[in-house]
Amino acid sequence: MNRELSAAIRQAMEEQGIDARLTLNILNAWNSGKSRQESVRAGGFPAPDGKTILDMTRLEGYSVSEKAARRALAPLLPGIRVENFSAAKDGTLFFPRESLETLGTLLFPYVSFGVLNGGSATSYCDTKKNEAFSARLFNLLRGPFGESAAAARGRPKGITPAYANPCGSPGRSFLELKLRNLLLQTRRWRALVPRFPGAYGASAPGALEPFAPVFQMTSVFTNADIAEAFQAYKTSPLLEGLIAETGVDITRVETGVQPLIAAFTSSSAGERREIFTNAWGKPGSVLGLPGGHGQNFLVLKDIYRRLREAGKRFVYLGNVDNLGFTPDPAGIAVLALSGSPAGFDFAFKTAVDTKGGVLVRDSRRRLTCADIGPAVSAREVAAAEQSGIPILFNAATGLFDLDYLVTHRAEISAGIPLRWSDQDKDAGRYSQAEQVTWEVIGLLDNPLIFGVDKFRRFLAAKLLLESLMTSGLGLESEEFPENLRALALALREGFVWNMENSFGMKLSGGVWTAAEEISGSSI
Repeated sequence: MNRELSAAIRQAMEEQGIDARLTLNILNAWNSGKSRQESVRAGGFPAPDGKTILDMTRLEGYSVSEKAARRALAPLLPGIRVENFSAAKDGTLFFPRESLETLGTLLFPYVSFGVLNGGSATSYCDTKKNEAFSARLFNLLRGPFGESAAAARGRPKGITPAYANPCGSPGRSFLELKLRNLLLQTRRWRALVPRFPGAYGASAPGALEPFAPVFQMTSVFTNADIAEAFQAYKTSPLLEGLIAETGVDITRVETGVQPLIAAFTSSSAGERREIFTNAWGKPGSVLGLPGGHGQNFLVLKDIYRRLREAGKRFVYLGNVDNLGFTPDPAGIAVLALSGSPAGFDFAFKTAVDTKGGVLVRDSRRRLTCADIGPAVSAREVAAAEQSGIPILFNAATGLFDLDYLVTHRAEISAGIPLRWSDQDKDAGRYSQAEQVTWEVIGLLDNPLIFGVDKFRRFLAAKLLLESLMTSGLGLESEEFPENLRALALALREGFVWNMENSFGMKLSGGVWTAAEEISGSSI
């Protein structure tokens, strides 16, 4: 066991919001050898097969046994006739894409939407990091970069501008847009329900509201600012009218606050780790760090349980900074029909997807997510691409069966490996331990993989300059870097599609505006 902490170190931890018990549990597990888990060993790159790995960009429908379909839908939509949504052949039902969209929409009340909030937008707005992405693009967009950075720096990333308007001004936040999408989809649900009287049986699904309550994981540093933002969103012009129209207060949110864990000594100091107590070169100083989004299965455990007890059956979970992370009715229907424990979005890889996880089969032939570099070499990925094998790149979106998640939450939380990495930063040389959410895939039997369009479902923004490029800024200029132009055009097309179709926004005077605010328009 690790030595006891001194009173001074405990006090320093408490002042930074560091969970001393969790820190010691992680440290002792490492030093005892219990957390020494092997890295993923890739055994091949699986391609869409129409059963477990679905190409959602071309999906014509989904087949499942009649028995399984009736068993899945009977407790959720007892008043519908399955045969009206499918074609039968030899005990198998084929549900066309249109039927999946309809069934998925009818299932909205059984779904809650959850976001993993990142930290403060520090690295996101860092001048050196952004300039390193493309000095030429940075110089071209220096003005809007400065304006958006001023609106974002030091704030939780989810409540910072998710895009820039064509005029260069900062746009609405990531969270605000996601909440608007949920309300617009709720509106579509309300319009659909009268076409299927009695779909929910003798009564509607109780007090369940589509996608509500929204839930989230924040941190001790970001929670207060995010809570304040949710209160302000109640009167947002993007949300207030839709809240009144749908009767759903989408700003009511369930929150789990992620504690910090302490940094540990670097591997250069020896295989046995200790708590790093020389932060910023000051003896006795500790450094608080997040333990990775994979901790959500621990931090949100009570929320998952309460949602299931309230009647919810599925939960979405994804990163706040992905504009493409919105509910997909067809995906909801497929997961419900399949009986699978979860489904995960993977975008078809593009040339710029060089860092992150890709879908592989491990040495046991199980599907899992492996990081390019540590788990599978960039050379292997490139060779597979050149041979024509489609590579699926993790889009950081999951849809979980809540029964499975609640029942298996403890083993999932314990089973996601801790990934240790050495850091050499201004605070010193130390190591940090993190759990990656999407390594849960390798723990599940028969997970579904949804192959999605990157430019519609995976508009991630790791750097502010990427966000400005996705917004389409500077594309008309001759100074725009030619090596980025094709990518920027594709990103802008996906961004515009989402703004118009996912978020009900229209351009007016160079500013993206809620469509209902523009006279004579409708959404």
